[in-house]
Amino acid sequence: MKRVLVLMLAGLLSTAAVFGGGQKAGGGGNTVKIAVAVPLTGDNSEYGKSFLTAAEIMVEKWNAAGGVLGKKIELVSYDDKNSAEEAASIANKIVSDKEIIAVLGHFSSGVSMTAAPTYQENKVIEISNCASHPDYSKIGNYIFRNNTVIIEEFKVVVDVVANDLNLKNVGIIAIKTDWGTTAGGIAENYVKSNNKLNLVGYEQVLETSDDYGPVIAKMKAAGAEAIIAVGMYSLYGPLARQYKEVDPKIQLLGVSNAYTQQIIQLGGPAVDGLFAPVSFFAESPDPEIIEFVTEFKKRFGMEPSALAAQAYDCIGILLQAIKNVGALDREKVRDAVNNISYPGITGPTTFDAIGDASKTFQKVVIRNGKFVQYKK
Repeated sequence: MKRVLVLMLAGLLSTAAVFGGGQKAGGGGNTVKIAVAVPLTGDNSEYGKSFLTAAEIMVEKWNAAGGVLGKKIELVSYDDKNSAEEAASIANKIVSDKEIIAVLGHFSSGVSMTAAPTYQENKVIEISNCASHPDYSKIGNYIFRNNTVIIEEFKVVVDVVANDLNLKNVGIIAIKTDWGTTAGGIAENYVKSNNKLNLVGYEQVLETSDDYGPVIAKMKAAGAEAIIAVGMYSLYGPLARQYKEVDPKIQLLGVSNAYTQQIIQLGGPAVDGLFAPVSFFAESPDPEIIEFVTEFKKRFGMEPSALAAQAYDCIGILLQAIKNVGALDREKVRDAVNNISYPGITGPTTFDAIGDASKTFQKVVIRNGKFVQYKK
């Protein structure tokens, strides 16, 4: 692709970026800008705030060591409220700032997929730490995810039910959002394909609901022994409390976003026994993980979730790619991200041809109000 050369007149716009094929960002300034677009208000704000905190820790670590390319790294944060409409507007703001080379975001798959075409068209790298819809990374070659497609998490969840717990009758309760509908459908098909399991019910609930009585009654009547919950922390806690009141023996399981202290705060003793697959475990003895967890707890007041750890690694991946290239050339940085081998706190990370990361999952379970690694 030919590079567009912009001839600068003396005294005019000495910090201007060069665009076109082989786009450059922030080439003339003293900072490298990365956007963070996450929900900072609304029902999912604790997720977004934790992602921003993790990103800040990584940036401060790099800045303390001299930044990247001799420049200070600057985060520019945006509150998308986990709204597709807000994300569309924010994406336009981000691409209009020619010094922003990449964006960490967004939170849910539907919101990420709304913004992604704008980033792709303008050659701004988008890397999400949690968008799990199968079609997200297919939007374009500037679109990455530092997590797996949701089917990989359900493989672990189903393995727990069928082989670790030796249960048979499974129900699925999913939130009625774009992500919840897609992920719930994938879970439904995967459970049906397992000859050890029997799907006894699939129900969708409003994300803002606080009364799960009717759905619980249906699952109990159908003989559910295990419930796979597909939602955010606002689902897991209340669902667990209400379900355990009518069936104390019910086994609850979630996906990776269930690994967060908010679930324990919202669910109390009712969430004891809940399983989740994670790429990161805060109790690891690894020195880098200990350093991150200590700093995160100091700032956020609780242990980081796996999604927050993936956000931390997202920023590290972007900065290492920039360092490897030695320039703020978006095309070259994009290629460097795609070819990177990054030893992050969420495990060694590489990306396939369409921008999907590979992850190794651990099984964690809540015991006595604390997440621990599961041992059969």
